[in-house]
Amino acid sequence: MRAALYARVSTEDQAKEGFSLDAQIKRLEAYCKVRGWDIADRYVDEGYSGRNTDRPEYNRMMSNMEGWDLILVLKMDRIHRNSVNFALMMDELRNQGKEFNSMQDKFDTTTAMGRFVMDIMQRIAQLESEQIGERVRIGMEYKARNGPGHLGSGHPYGYVYNRGKLEVVIDEAHTVRAIYNMYIRGSTMDDIAGFLNKANIPAKKGGQWNKQSISNILHNPLYAGFSEWDGIVREGQQEAIIDVSVYESINGPIELS
Repeated sequence: MRAALYARVSTEDQAKEGFSLDAQIKRLEAYCKVRGWDIADRYVDEGYSGRNTDRPEYNRMMSNMEGWDLILVLKMDRIHRNSVNFALMMDELRNQGKEFNSMQDKFDTTTAMGRFVMDIMQRIAQLESEQIGERVRIGMEYKARNGPGHLGSGHPYGYVYNRGKLEVVIDEAHTVRAIYNMYIRGSTMDDIAGFLNKANIPAKKGGQWNKQSISNILHNPLYAGFSEWDGIVREGQQEAIIDVSVYESINGPIELS
């Protein structure tokens, strides 16, 4: 039996004991040794949610089905947190004559009872995931209306996090101002992206500029000193990179929520 080992952590999972990627892979490798299975490959998605299938290593694994006989995961929620996506995966595995094993849940697809219990457990995992999402949304909305600080995710271009606060990155701030100036003078978003790429000015994380990344900067009140989340706009605590008048000349008046 050739096993494809799959491990995943999302942002909230990384703080949970026992769910680190190294811990998952080591336990899966030990399990294969006990069962006498060969390890076909290891597929590791870091920082990806299990609620959808937009994960590079998961998709690589599913496209390499001819190279393995069975998917092995530590827990069922490592592979999917959505019962529909799980069911679609299981249909595909059955059509290709492949198996599935969740080590910690002690479920496999070789028995009718295992398939039934696995379906029930997957629906419970989806319910838990949706409940977590509801609680997070309620907390974020309260913070958006009442609390200080930045509500966005990741590191927005032009800023860097330092002790929980956004601080301006000088070089990137110059680029942000240039983007606004070029747009106001009549350049299209595609024109601006092309200019920055030709000038070898990297986007965030060293990537290429495109129309969407330019649009994200032009339409984000963050750069004018405000904070926005799900339509809620309030004054932020970060230093503004552009004047409010510049932002409003493109987007119209900022309306605080």
